[in-house]
Amino acid sequence: MVEVEAAAFRRLVSHLQTHTEAQNLDLMILADFCRNCLAKWVVSGAAEQGIEMDYEQAREIIYGMPYNEWKDKYQLEATSSQLAALEAKQKAKHSD
Repeated sequence: MVEVEAAAFRRLVSHLQTHTEAQNLDLMILADFCRNCLAKWVVSGAAEQGIEMDYEQAREIIYGMPYNEWKDKYQLEATSSQLAALEAKQKAKHSD
């Protein structure tokens, strides 16, 4: 089963690397996670296995390149509607 889960994870990472138009902010608004969250989960998973990995190494796995390079190439300025949607989501989350 671990191999199946790993294959699905690799497919998700590949999909996100291919679809750079899907901004992290959009992912946060729609799914409550982003590429950076995945990188944090990779670091956590590595630690659970006794493997030393830092956040920047994990982000390079997720982004397929150094984060700053991806950010320069693909990250767009947040729009006012995106920021408003994220704020509304965060308010709703904290009022539960």
